[in-house]
Formats: sequence, structure tokens, C-alpha cells
Amino acid sequence: MPLQTAVFLDYQNIYSGARETFDLGDDRRHGQIDPVRLAHLLVGRSRDRKVSEIRIYRGLPDALKQPKGYRANRRQVARWEQAGCTVILRGLRYPSGWPAARAVEQGVDVALAVDFVMMAFGKAYDRAILMSTDTNLRPALAAVASLPASHPVPMCDVAAWSAVHPSSQRLSIPGRRLWCHWLDRQDYEQVKDLTDYTRLRP
Repeated sequence: MPLQTAVFLDYQNIYSGARETFDLGDDRRHGQIDPVRLAHLLVGRSRDRKVSEIRIYRGLPDALKQPKGYRANRRQVARWEQAGCTVILRGLRYPSGWPAARAVEQGVDVALAVDFVMMAFGKAYDRAILMSTDTNLRPALAAVASLPASHPVPMCDVAAWSAVHPSSQRLSIPGRRLWCHWLDRQDYEQVKDLTDYTRLRP
């Protein structure tokens, strides 16, 4: 029986990582990914696995401070949810110097980490793939990888963008070998989403 595999996506980290890794230029659509295609690409690399859930974690702009960004976010999320994804949103934090200072995500990594661990303890998945390079997620990754049920194979893998140069980053934890699904430019081309959500009609 295929292992039920949950895919956890740190969306802004994935988006920014793609733009930096592949030098995608000024068009802000480049870096967007289709989470369903991405999840099936990752899980499809193992014959004994099946996608059980796709979970996306990201920030949400304030509707009054950034109405255009808020509407684009909601349209994008609606498309993901229609495709069967679970989306967890956390409001952005606006510093006192905004808009000269950029709004930043808050609580996204905590929400992802809590779900990642609690779902493992609750046996909500047989395996998990976590795509992020946020080092704040290492404790959660270590907790799941160390569960007794994961021996000799950890219950989780990680995924990361891979560049030609040797500066590609991935999540790792000391003393544990975790499989990394490296995704190159060709993989990105398979999962990219160039929809302009600022113009898309509801």
C-alpha cells in the first residue's frame, strides 16, 4: 500500500528562493508555483508514495494597508483551495516605518512547525516532505525525524531549489541524514504559475 505523504510548503520561502536561485528577473509573477503540480512532482519520485495532503503556509496582507495585494492573495488562495489544498494564513506585520520598511510574515513558521509535529504524533501521515530553507523549522524537523516509528527511515524528507553553483541551501539537522529532493530549473519550469492574480477576476 502506498505511503500517505503530506507535503508542507512554506510558500513565501519557496517563491523567494526560486527567484534568487534561478535569477528570474523583475516580473513578480516569476517564482510563483502551482502547489499541486509541485507536490505531485515531489511525491512522484518515490514509487511507494501517494499525495495525501498539500498544506501551504503563507502571510496575508492587510486589506486596508495593501488592498491590491490582499485581493491578489485571496484569489490565489481560492484557486489553491479549489484544487484541494489546505491553506494556513497569518497576517503580515507592518513595522512603524511602513511603507518605506517592508511588511514581514509573522507566525507562519510557528504554524507550520506545530502542524508538522502534531500531525506526525497524530499519525495523520506516513511520510512528509517539507519544502523550506527556514532554519526556524529545524527543531520541528528534528522532532519528527526522531520519532521511534521513523526508524530506520525518517518520517520526513526535505526539498529545496538547486542551482548550478554550489551555494544551494537545504534544511538539515545534526546527526541525521535526511533525503533532500533537489529541484532544478527544469523542475521549476514544470511547476511554475505565471498567472497575474492582481488582474484575475474572481
